[in-house]
Amino acid sequence: MVMLVELQATCSALGYQEGKKYVKEPDCLETVKDLIRFLKREDETCDIRRQLGEACILQKDIIPILKQYHTDRVLFEAVIRLLVNLTQPAVLCFNNHIPEDKTLRNHYIEIESQLQSYKEVFVDEELFGVLTRKMGDLLKLDWEHRQEEDRLLIERMLILIRNVLHVPPNLDREQRTDDDASVHDQVIWAIHCSGLEDLLLYIASSEDERNFSMHVLEIVSLMFREQTPDMLATAGVSRSMTEKEKDERELQMALEQEKAQKRASLMKFSTRHSRFGGTYVVQNMKSISDRDVIFHKNQKDVSNLTFDINKKPKKKAKNRQPIKEQELTRRSTLSIRLGLKEFCVQFLESCYNPLMYAVKDILNREKAQDHDETYYLWSMRFFMEFCRLHSKQVELVSETMSVPTFHYIQVQLFQYYEMIMMEKKEAKVWAKRVHLALKAYQELLMTLDSMDRSGNRQLVESAKVIKNNIFYMMEFRDTFLTLLRKFNESVQSRSFLKDLVETTHLFLKMLEKMTKGSSNFVVQKKKAKRKKKTKPKAAPDQPREPTPEELEDKWDDISGELSSLIQGRGELPTDVAPFDAASEVDIDHQRVDALIRIQDALRDQRPGEALALLRAAREVWPERDQFGAQDIGPEEEFMAVREIFMSDLPTETLPGLLDVT
Repeated sequence: MVMLVELQATCSALGYQEGKKYVKEPDCLETVKDLIRFLKREDETCDIRRQLGEACILQKDIIPILKQYHTDRVLFEAVIRLLVNLTQPAVLCFNNHIPEDKTLRNHYIEIESQLQSYKEVFVDEELFGVLTRKMGDLLKLDWEHRQEEDRLLIERMLILIRNVLHVPPNLDREQRTDDDASVHDQVIWAIHCSGLEDLLLYIASSEDERNFSMHVLEIVSLMFREQTPDMLATAGVSRSMTEKEKDERELQMALEQEKAQKRASLMKFSTRHSRFGGTYVVQNMKSISDRDVIFHKNQKDVSNLTFDINKKPKKKAKNRQPIKEQELTRRSTLSIRLGLKEFCVQFLESCYNPLMYAVKDILNREKAQDHDETYYLWSMRFFMEFCRLHSKQVELVSETMSVPTFHYIQVQLFQYYEMIMMEKKEAKVWAKRVHLALKAYQELLMTLDSMDRSGNRQLVESAKVIKNNIFYMMEFRDTFLTLLRKFNESVQSRSFLKDLVETTHLFLKMLEKMTKGSSNFVVQKKKAKRKKKTKPKAAPDQPREPTPEELEDKWDDISGELSSLIQGRGELPTDVAPFDAASEVDIDHQRVDALIRIQDALRDQRPGEALALLRAAREVWPERDQFGAQDIGPEEEFMAVREIFMSDLPTETLPGLLDVT
């Protein structure tokens, strides 16, 4: 109570409004610093924060001070620090958990309501203009002249913008429909008019500003969180007949649903009593006695007859009920959508690849905060889909269209699944992250499929290289089967299951197309555990020939590495020579010796040396195509190596041959 009294006395020392001008008190700076100290000392009830929200300090004093006295560097920095603290998400005030206690839950709701009122204050072009000018002046400084205080101020302003955009909408208060400007849209419009978008694009594309990459990615993803890529990609384009027919069908369904509700309400208050509904005898269906079943409801189809109408369904436990997830998407006004569309185009052309590279580097070096990879996955899915629908220029998203990206998403998927099993209380949160990773994986496959159907030879070849990896590797093929088996309706939504089934269908469709276009398609498979029969050991001077089962096991061990080397992902030795011109051995005998050396290298787990010998021998003996044709493709070369590996060749080198490796 003493602290709250001190807080009220402190707030009155900030300043006062005189007409349209705000006049600060002489102790304004010290007062702002005192408020920062008060917020650091608040307890789990967040009483200081709630008291400041009730007094409307941010609306009446803090924002006017920021706009009126932005030239005072020390006061400006203190006000920004205070704003960052006041606008932080409500869940951060309760240790990243929404409280279950009734009192704390009410405090949480109160803070979230105050944040929504704060967001309305930021619908101010002048305010964002001040932030833009101050940030632009700091970004103009070279690294030699930029101090640590300058870097902290830029970072705090970016965090402030992120906090404002992060505030969830209040649907009950706003009551906005589609094609209307919500508070979130108005904040985005103020950002657009102030020129802050240009600074965000500059930071995202500049190599010197990589320290702020994660903040920019969060801001951009929060700007587009209520939009869909297809809605933005078609903004400003005349609607097709299919879209018009779809809108008409939706309108007709809404009208029919409304009529049905009115009809049901009229029947509910009808004067006719329900006992006049009729009693019926179901012929040829015996009851528990020898008589026919008597039924008190009219049935059009006897097959739909059920006696479970009046039974109470078995109630499921709360933690086992299917979850209901509704993704918040809405259609903004045309001007907002056109502005966001233009920003997307500029972001893809100049920022996407360098920004995603910088963010991936930050995530790999574990310099980001927990769960920041979710912004990375969301942005990947959103902008790749927008690029696919708008321009179809795959080079604009080349940074994330690669095999390592497939591998990264797969690793994240199974890490999230492990956390679902380990943290039961947070299972639904981790399930949402699984859904996010799945949608990013789905968009990678859809972009890959569009590349394959583009007709551009270069894109088709690039898509073929990626498909060879994800279809050959056992880990990628088993991903969807594992996800389908582990589906749990109590933590995962129906929308997740829908996306999973669609992604699985797309994957199988692409796999079927690839297998039909190739006569020789070899994939990795799991090694079956076989119990080896004990056989008498062969004599030391007589090496035992491996059995077909042993050869298959050895081939499974080297086929993955061999496939990667054939596709150019790896270095081959350069010091191999299958032919010795100075040798007295006949050239045909040296050809046989080259085949034996290739087979020995393969069976000794040295696929790189074997492939280098094969290609060198192809240049020496091109006439018979014994080592493959000169224009051999990757799949044919893979099968040629396998044929040499499985062949029954002499186990000893012919006498007189020299080892020239």
